[in-house]
Amino acid sequence: MSDHSTDAPTPSAAQIFAGLRVPDISRRRMLQLGALGIGAFASAPLLAACGSSSDTSTGTSSGASSGAAKKGGDLVIVRDHDAVNMDKTMVFSNASIWTYAQIYEPLVAMTEDGLGVRPWLAESYEMSPDNKSCTLKLRKDVKFHNGQAMTSADVKFSLDESSKTKGGWEFINSAIKEVTTPDDYTVVVTTKYPWAPLLADLSCPNNGIIPKDYAGKTKDEFYANPIGTGPFVWGTWQKGSALTLKKNPSYWQSGKPYLDSVTWKVVADSNARAIQLQGGQAHINESPPFSSLAQLKSTPNVKVDLFPSTRTDYIMMNQHKKPYDDVHVRRAISYAIDREALVKTILFGNGTVANSFLMPSTPFYDKNCPGIQYDMNKAKQEMAQSSVPKGFTTTWLAMSGDAVDAAIAQVLQASLKELGITMNIQNVDPSAQHDMTGKLDYEIAHSYWTMDLADPDELAQFALDPTSGGHSFDTGFNDPEIMDLVHQAQKEFDKTKRQALYSQLQAKAAESAFLAFLFYTPFPYATASDVKGFKVLPTGSYHMEDVSL
Repeated sequence: MSDHSTDAPTPSAAQIFAGLRVPDISRRRMLQLGALGIGAFASAPLLAACGSSSDTSTGTSSGASSGAAKKGGDLVIVRDHDAVNMDKTMVFSNASIWTYAQIYEPLVAMTEDGLGVRPWLAESYEMSPDNKSCTLKLRKDVKFHNGQAMTSADVKFSLDESSKTKGGWEFINSAIKEVTTPDDYTVVVTTKYPWAPLLADLSCPNNGIIPKDYAGKTKDEFYANPIGTGPFVWGTWQKGSALTLKKNPSYWQSGKPYLDSVTWKVVADSNARAIQLQGGQAHINESPPFSSLAQLKSTPNVKVDLFPSTRTDYIMMNQHKKPYDDVHVRRAISYAIDREALVKTILFGNGTVANSFLMPSTPFYDKNCPGIQYDMNKAKQEMAQSSVPKGFTTTWLAMSGDAVDAAIAQVLQASLKELGITMNIQNVDPSAQHDMTGKLDYEIAHSYWTMDLADPDELAQFALDPTSGGHSFDTGFNDPEIMDLVHQAQKEFDKTKRQALYSQLQAKAAESAFLAFLFYTPFPYATASDVKGFKVLPTGSYHMEDVSL
């Protein structure tokens, strides 16, 4: 652990970033979600994820092929880290989720634009007039990988498992009162109170459907060799090296999947991943560094896509530590951040400045919410009104080895000098940084978020409702008026009224400066030109049944 600051002349953003090699930043910290609700980011491995406002695809579109897809082939995806395990109730690793999403499927699936849901294992769904229950009719042609037909008993078991497993994803199902099964192909989900996010919650990866009673196995045995209804079945896993899933020949979507197998291969070095893609040993390069995209775009038979996503980076300020309980201090710091410079130098221009705690690819995002943007004059005015008008000394809790975190810290350190704020930088291991921020044992730090479903409540709870278990994004922020708006929005089914509530939330949250919103980042992918039908959803997941070679 080290604690250092600089007394050198204040450098410009360009000087700070000159020669800085920014590695793959599509990594986010794991969520640890406690029994009370959405909890803090966990300390385990870093995860992949990102976010952006518009479709910034470059090169040939990688959407579904308009012609008949070619059948067969073994597709290889190279990534920088391995999955953790296949337990859908406990694991938050994106490397795990994006893999097990090919095995377990939900009742409803996110739409491609990330703004809603569509029928999936349920062929239809209908809310009751009082909005306290949803009746879902199941498809009758779905079988698990072991040949067993999927029925409502399996659905009830799967939803109950996710709701009752403690220390995992149970917060997603916190509004569910009970799941009943009137017949083999009907499921009724009853909530404790009207709950607008219900259908989106049912699309969350933790609510994937598995066989009742783990198909006769123990839970550990089952997740070591998992069974679902998805397009690919369990194959082999050499941990730390490669995980392979094989084609499900009895998949309910006729004619799919097209591929014979999909392998996720761990290649830690970003240059090695690029070389394998160019050399034909791999077909998809997951999250190439933004610094490498220009070169990849000029590489023959390689296409680069920037998929709109839900990643947003933030600066957290602990309101349990003075002077961060002072809104003027928080606003001053937020005004002092040159977000455009960060987008240019960290993302190499591949991203957009954030204006809200919500992101453009999330329902009810308000593009007209100005947020707090870079304005050093306003920053100085806010400091003059604060409890520390002459400045103060503080410590940035940095994630050692994270070049993006380091770059943000250096830019902020330089800017805050103009406000009389001396910001020391303390480097700790990323897992330690997570633990310390989760315990509110820090002053100022950086974090980021990606969504897991098509409803803003997941983030609104975590970020704005301290009773949910997340300490308001580990800031200690507590505003009863804002919390009331969060609860109103959870129970409002009228979309116009719900939009009005979320617009109020975004404006009030920005004014509170409880977080300093930085930028939205897209998902960068490089793929071989013979890959067809590959598209990444705003959550980072994808449908490999649609992909062909």
